[in-house]
Amino acid sequence: MTVYFIGAGPGDPELITVKGQRLIRSCPVILYAGSLVPAAVLEGHSAELLVNTAELHLEEIIALIKAAHGRGQDIARVHSGDPSLYGAIGEQIRLLRRLQIPFAIVPGVTATAACAALLESELTLPGISQTLILTRYASKTSMPAGEQLPDLARHGATMAIHLGIGHLPKIVAELLPHYGADCPVAVIHRASWPDQDWVSGTLADIQPKVQAKGFRRTALILVGRVLAAEDFADSNLYRAGHEHLYRPADKA
Repeated sequence: MTVYFIGAGPGDPELITVKGQRLIRSCPVILYAGSLVPAAVLEGHSAELLVNTAELHLEEIIALIKAAHGRGQDIARVHSGDPSLYGAIGEQIRLLRRLQIPFAIVPGVTATAACAALLESELTLPGISQTLILTRYASKTSMPAGEQLPDLARHGATMAIHLGIGHLPKIVAELLPHYGADCPVAVIHRASWPDQDWVSGTLADIQPKVQAKGFRRTALILVGRVLAAEDFADSNLYRAGHEHLYRPADKA
């Protein structure tokens, strides 16, 4: 018996991995985060027990897992995006280890990846940014020392900010000294869902644009020069004359 923590992807049911889909369709027990996982992701399942855990607390979820473990049943524990990012699987894993219940993690497509695809952007461009910082805005959950937004913004790297749309004015104020008012920014609402929407701008004008859209939750903020860069160097990967293992130099 195994508990499979499955990343369902950002919303589009076709963005779940083949492995994740196979497990959802074969596991006799499915526990899914119903507030973020669309019903379409679960289509084709033949589970004996299907539970939306949005209304349950941790101890109730573990109790369901223990009961299924006692019956020798595999469990598909379905989370949105990639479960390793803000998936709250760490606390579940800690308890499963104590209970000696086997588990495995099946990665998923992140919201950040879905947003970049929607914006038709590469988040790491030569000479512009080679670093992507994924973070969240500190509100109910405090941030460790050195991980406050201004600390991260000093790097000037491309940044994806989760769970911050309700604090956009504060976020803009903290980013401005490090990125500049003309720095491109995009706010994407429910990327890859049928009702996805987004708005692009700069740190100087993004707030009224977001207000006009009415985004209040389930949105990701992307910040960085890569979002509007046109003047950047080609990578070495496909540059003629650049030798590597799979493309030796032309000896002629």
